[in-house]
Amino acid sequence: MSAPAPAAVPVPTPAEPAPPPRRRPASGGFLFVVPFLVFYALFTLVPVGWGFGMSFQQVSLVGAPTRWAGLDNYAELFGDAMVWTTLGHTLLFTVLSTVPLVLVALVTAVLVHTGVRGQWFWRFTIFAPYLLPVSTVVLIWNWLMQGDFGFLNQALTAVGLPAVGWLSSESVALLSVVLITVWWTVGFNFLLYLAALQAIPATVYEAAAIDGAGGWRRAVSITLPLLAPTTALVVVLQILSSLKLFDQAYILFGGSGGPGQAAAPVLQYVYDTGFVNYRLGYASAISYVFFALVVAVSLGQFWLTRRRARSVA
Repeated sequence: MSAPAPAAVPVPTPAEPAPPPRRRPASGGFLFVVPFLVFYALFTLVPVGWGFGMSFQQVSLVGAPTRWAGLDNYAELFGDAMVWTTLGHTLLFTVLSTVPLVLVALVTAVLVHTGVRGQWFWRFTIFAPYLLPVSTVVLIWNWLMQGDFGFLNQALTAVGLPAVGWLSSESVALLSVVLITVWWTVGFNFLLYLAALQAIPATVYEAAAIDGAGGWRRAVSITLPLLAPTTALVVVLQILSSLKLFDQAYILFGGSGGPGQAAAPVLQYVYDTGFVNYRLGYASAISYVFFALVVAVSLGQFWLTRRRARSVA
């Protein structure tokens, strides 16, 4: 007779974990942001909206009654030759200043990073002008560019070259603004490139040297590709900064725009239209068309940067 089968021992089931307690949404962080949002709305969003509405009106600073103009201001600016002339000056300045500001910053950063003697001196020399206010920078260069006793013309004549009308020639006026801007702002781009160079691991260059790559090959195949994101950032920032040209050109030529207004940017025309000719509505319309152009350039540069990054990946 067979023995009875042993009874099955019940296996205890593990207790289900208790659900985590429901956390109330923290509102403390939002309360810290509220003061900033209030000031941002009062001093940025409200003026932007107010100015956009003003662009559809005829508004004057001399007490003339305000009246609705619809799209008249926009229709007028598209036929205003001065708008396109000053806009052309701004775009030309952007091209002429962006190229040297990128190349000079890159070259100086590479030279300083390679271990040239007196690095602290070169860093200070290149970056120090960026700390100066625009009025001081323009005052210095105004003296240097004087036709009779300026240092630049004295140096040119000393080596047998003819003097240049830095402040009196229509063909040179905009180049003078470019020269001042490059000397003044190249230090910021220099620091960006220098920081990017210091972030490149030294082991990468050591491995390339072991493989027999020379200095030029390492620069072309390692340094420049690894600096591509920094270069894209520098180009975007510089284009946006150059498009906002106003201070140095206005102060250098005393608000006249240079000889024959050859160096008058579009923002100076906006200023003259609104605060000299008292046409605030028309000046607002020009401002918003220029703002749309800046946004379009920014989006286009962003799209090109993302497309290039995807192609590299």
